[in-house]
Amino acid sequence: MEIKAVKFRKDGFYSQPFAFGGEEGMEKFDKNVRYRGSLQNYLIDTGSEVILVDTGLPAGTPEESPDENSPAFTGVDICSYMDALAALGYKAEQVTKILLTHKHNDHSGELKSFPNAKIYVNADEIGAEELKGLTNLVPVKFTDGAYHNFPESQTICDGVHFIKARGHTNGNSIVIAENDGLFYMLHGDITYIDEALYQNKLSIVFEDKEAARETLDRVREFVSKNPTVYCGTHTPQGYENLEEKKVIDLVNPPETIPAGEIVFKTASGKYVCSICGYVYDPAVGDEKQGIPAGTRFEDLPADWHCPRCKQGKDKFNKA
Repeated sequence: MEIKAVKFRKDGFYSQPFAFGGEEGMEKFDKNVRYRGSLQNYLIDTGSEVILVDTGLPAGTPEESPDENSPAFTGVDICSYMDALAALGYKAEQVTKILLTHKHNDHSGELKSFPNAKIYVNADEIGAEELKGLTNLVPVKFTDGAYHNFPESQTICDGVHFIKARGHTNGNSIVIAENDGLFYMLHGDITYIDEALYQNKLSIVFEDKEAARETLDRVREFVSKNPTVYCGTHTPQGYENLEEKKVIDLVNPPETIPAGEIVFKTASGKYVCSICGYVYDPAVGDEKQGIPAGTRFEDLPADWHCPRCKQGKDKFNKA
């Protein structure tokens, strides 16, 4: 079995209030402290199957243009997700299964590009807007019982397990691949950065705070008892851990590498949700929420929210 990172954005950041403030509140943390961000998903090559864990942003999603007050920035494009997959030497038709950690567009964006693969989705998330029109979904009901300390799981193939992990979304899941005595935890957004795992902090993004806390507690218990390589989506630590086969040690966290300088860019007038990748285009507006075409982002009502992930205006960056 080989596990590889599909890298498509780099040089992003996540502020401390964003990454740590889910339970104590953002105001308790320093907005000037920023941690490295990126975007990558993962691929499991078993030798007989090619399995993807999530499928990146949709092609054409604009980059964000952050400023000094932006709580999060997904980074600048390396290439599209599909180009990143090709750079690893794989074609879409080789992919047999896709394991979706959750519905958000930075995880589900290119599902449409794999019509021949079976897409395994937590049954609780099967009706999500992002998944509409897909005919190759396999709803997972987690009928295989407990996996270590996680109560509900489904074995996908030998050594690959799909774990129910509610909180970030109500249909959130984790993938754990066992290989050569190590447990590779390939997750969506249990944490955005590894520092949050070490310091036991929830991010501000969740659909169910109590469930998110329970999931993080279970993850910390698992990694404390099993040699685990923790592979996240939103931080370079994810692929660095994978490449170095670095096992999580909650007692001895590694030294934090600070984020680089923010690169300011000319804005287009569009805005991008830093949580799910939804693009607000003033030329289109938001018909579902009664926002007519021609409405600038700055003129949206204060209570307007992302139509996909329901986050507020403060989670959007200029595109």
